[in-house]
Amino acid sequence: MNYVLLALCGILSGVLGGMGMGGGTLLIPLLTLIFGFNQKVAQGVNLIAFAIMAAIVLFVHIKNKLVNLKVTLQFGLIAIVFSCLGAYLANIIKASYLKIGFGLLLIAVAIFETIMEIKKTKKSRKKQ
Repeated sequence: MNYVLLALCGILSGVLGGMGMGGGTLLIPLLTLIFGFNQKVAQGVNLIAFAIMAAIVLFVHIKNKLVNLKVTLQFGLIAIVFSCLGAYLANIIKASYLKIGFGLLLIAVAIFETIMEIKKTKKSRKKQ
C-alpha cells in the first residue's frame, strides 16, 4: 500500500473536514476506489478520522466564539440518537447498497450546490 498517497488523502480530508465541508466526501471514495477498501471499512475509517477532526475543530471554533453551545447541544443530542440508528442500518445493509446510496448522495449534493451557486450568481448580477 502506498502510505504517502494514503497520508495525502488524510491531509486533504482533514483540510476539508476542518473547513466544515465534510472530509468523508473525499476520503470514502478515495479509500474505496483507489485503495480498494470495502465500503463499510472505508466508512469506519472515516468515522474514526471524523471523530478526531471534529473534536479538534470544535475546540478551535469554541475558542474563537464561533459556536452557539445551546443549539449545538440540542442538535448533538438528536444526532447521537440517529447516529446509533444509522450505525445499526449500516451494519445490516449490503455494502453494494451503501456504495450506491453514498454515490447518489454525492450527486444530490453536487446538484444542490450547483443550483445554489447559479441562484447566487444570478442574484448578484441583478444587483449590479
